[in-house]
Amino acid sequence: MNRRPTTTLATATVLAAGLALTGCSSTNDDKPELKVSGAFMPEPVMDDMAAGFLTVKNDSDIADKLTSVTSDIAGEVQIHETKNQKMREVTSFDIPANGELDLERGGNHLMFLKLKKKPRQGDTVSVELHFEKTGPIKTDLPVKESTHNPKKQ
Repeated sequence: MNRRPTTTLATATVLAAGLALTGCSSTNDDKPELKVSGAFMPEPVMDDMAAGFLTVKNDSDIADKLTSVTSDIAGEVQIHETKNQKMREVTSFDIPANGELDLERGGNHLMFLKLKKKPRQGDTVSVELHFEKTGPIKTDLPVKESTHNPKKQ
C-alpha cells in the first residue's frame, strides 16, 4: 500500500493552515485603535487664542501618545496640561492601552494660538491629531457657547 499521497496531503494541509494563520494576522495588531469623541471649542473670548477639548479612546492593548495637533485656523496649536491650576505646554499626552485621554475644561486641553479668524458659535474648527504610533486623525470641533461644559449638563 502506498502512503505517499496521504503524507503529501497532510503536509499540504499543514502548510495551508500555517499560511492561512499568517494571512489572518493583522498589521493592526501593532497599532492602537483610537477614536475621537466629545470634541468642542468654546467660543473664544479673546481674538487671538482659543481652547479645544475632546476625548481619545484607545480600544487596543497598545498604548499611544498624542504628540501634536494642527489646524488651519491657528498659527500654532499647543497641547497643555493643567496642574495645581497652572497650565503649561507639554510635548505629548499618554493614551493608555484600553483607556482614554480626556482633554476637558479645568484640565488638560488644546490651546489654539495666533488665530487667523475668531471662530463663532455654530462654526466648526477642523483639526488633525498626530500620534506616536497611529496615523493622523482628522476631526471637527463644533464651536459652542463660551460657557459650554458637557460635564455640568
